Amino acid sequence: MIVFDLACTLGHRFEGWFASSSAFADQQDRGLILCPHCGSNYVMKAPMAPSVPAKSNTRPTGQQAMTGTIPPELVTAMKALADAQSKALKHSTWVGERFAHESRAMHYGERDQATIHGQATREEAVALADEGIAVVPLPFPVAPPDEIN
Repeated sequence: MIVFDLACTLGHRFEGWFASSSAFADQQDRGLILCPHCGSNYVMKAPMAPSVPAKSNTRPTGQQAMTGTIPPELVTAMKALADAQSKALKHSTWVGERFAHESRAMHYGERDQATIHGQATREEAVALADEGIAVVPLPFPVAPPDEIN
């Protein structure tokens, strides 16, 4: 596993763990990496500071003690968002890489309307939006059903 510091176009910074650099690049190309702050899938690697361990005889104080903590309000909001996504996905069908095709088919009346979720590249998502097809990125990544343990 490798960890990268990431940032979206709005400047939100966060960490991401990946199996390899190529796994990061693949997920980035497919628009699967989402900013946990705003949901944007326009995410790039951010410059990383070297890891320098603290001396064992020091204890963080004041502002230093707050570094790395997550405000309780953010934790509550993220849990609520995760719960909402989970409930929505219970009534949605996974269509995988056919997401753009299936979305168009429903939009143009070639198939019945249904709630679906799947994978789309950034370019596919932009093209769908340009055609007036309402799509939104999920706030949290979803593992394809056949990849779940």
